[in-house]
Amino acid sequence: MKNRIANRFREIVSGSKDGRPDWVKFIDLGEGPGLFGPNSAVWQVHGSVATLVGGIRALLLQAAHPAALTGVSQHSRYESDPLGRLAGTSRWLTITTFGTEEAIAKEAARVNGMHSKVQGEYTTKAGDTAGYRASDPRYLLWVHCAFTDSFLTTHLAFKYPIDQGADAYVREWSKSAIGLGLINAPQSVAELKATMEDFLQKDLATSEQTATVVKFILKPPLGTASLLFYRVLARAAIYTLTPEQRAILGLKPVSKFWLWLCARLLRILSFTLGKESPSQEVARKRIARTAK
Repeated sequence: MKNRIANRFREIVSGSKDGRPDWVKFIDLGEGPGLFGPNSAVWQVHGSVATLVGGIRALLLQAAHPAALTGVSQHSRYESDPLGRLAGTSRWLTITTFGTEEAIAKEAARVNGMHSKVQGEYTTKAGDTAGYRASDPRYLLWVHCAFTDSFLTTHLAFKYPIDQGADAYVREWSKSAIGLGLINAPQSVAELKATMEDFLQKDLATSEQTATVVKFILKPPLGTASLLFYRVLARAAIYTLTPEQRAILGLKPVSKFWLWLCARLLRILSFTLGKESPSQEVARKRIARTAK
């Protein structure tokens, strides 16, 4: 039973039952610790099972921006292959976190190639029609901040430690966006909060597609058992959103009970999966090998 649960979880997140999809080999590509390394705040945060909740929160939060929402609706395979999209996002996050700078550069080139095709028009908060491109600095900044804020918020919500401090995580993870063309990412928690507030005032709004996309994020096509587990994760993610963010997404407040329940499920999951992910293990072996 333990192995079945672990295998199903790994398959949902990475597309592989053993947690070692083909792209894990890229983490072993090259030499050195990469952008971060084992003692970094990024490794500590992204190596935590809280990223499961953070990932759902990030998807919801991105949907609060009309341009990002339109991009997902028009160019994403979220309806036809939601798990494939999740695995693709996990690939970028994992390689960027644990890979070498050579591997990260190759992964950034792959993502940039996909971004070059994402463009179109959307309705702004003011009701005007404007163009969007996935490579636009403002668009990149929003996606980066949504990820950063979500992973940090959920990690702290479950009272998981960050030995180097929350500011260190924000500062370190800003390096991940440089290869995608973003050079002005927040460098501290205060800057991150200020940027999120700026987006709230100028950009975030409800659109015609909001309800449809949010509903899909909260209830993807999973099996009964997987969906029950996912529901707990999603409710915990909703709890960590601000009232303003929930209002834009059309979500009602949820009880803190879901955070409590999720914390206990994550503890069990962490025990089931083991101390570190296969990607972390590959990265540690690479660093130890190349340090000789």
